[in-house]
Amino acid sequence: MTQTTAAVRATGAVKRYGSGDSRVVALAGVDVEFRRGEFTAIMGPSGSGKSTLMHCVAGLDQADEGTVWIGDTELTGLRDTELTHLRRDRVGFVFQAFNLLPTLTALENITLPFDLAGRKHDQDTVRKVIAALNLQSRLHHRPSQLSGGQQQRVACARALVTRPEVVFADEPTGALDSSASAELLGFLRRSVDALGRTVVMVTHEPTAAAYADRVLFLKDGHLVGELRAPDAGSVLERMKSFEKAAA
Repeated sequence: MTQTTAAVRATGAVKRYGSGDSRVVALAGVDVEFRRGEFTAIMGPSGSGKSTLMHCVAGLDQADEGTVWIGDTELTGLRDTELTHLRRDRVGFVFQAFNLLPTLTALENITLPFDLAGRKHDQDTVRKVIAALNLQSRLHHRPSQLSGGQQQRVACARALVTRPEVVFADEPTGALDSSASAELLGFLRRSVDALGRTVVMVTHEPTAAAYADRVLFLKDGHLVGELRAPDAGSVLERMKSFEKAAA
């Protein structure tokens, strides 16, 4: 089979929550593709479906209709065990909540995916990621001994040490100050440019979206726009245009 140029893609993705009068259509037949070696930001107002879309294409949730692929693997219909293995071996996650284990050191948190998979650490990759994130002096500290920015860098390192096909980041700068945010976003940008990673990030911040190669805009479960080579100003203007249209 010829390998697709898309790291992730979805066709006709529909996701509903609730039933009857309380039913909400979070995704209304979304077709989307995330290319290999590209940084994509997903934006939209609250309730637009942006986090739902990321959860469905990342295999954290199942679409009610449509198909989702990571590389050449169709997620639709995979058993829970198969999805768990796929997420562990081929996907990296960075969340607003750092999700670090408090009893483990920074290094132990970073290498946790290898331990869970029963695999030896790829020491060269681990060393390079740690150096890129400037964590060498904090490796033996537990999360409670780290600043918020340092904890998020540990979480980012954990997401990247397995050399995943795609990294999903859900509001990764939401709990960080501007300096730590810029540091983290700069590393995600470099991981695409220098390492060829694919990054998909949900954000509500135009300054964060400006680090991406393109921005996708969602509204009411529909893709309603795309912006390439964004800057913070152009992203903000596009968001304002959607708000005006809704007024």
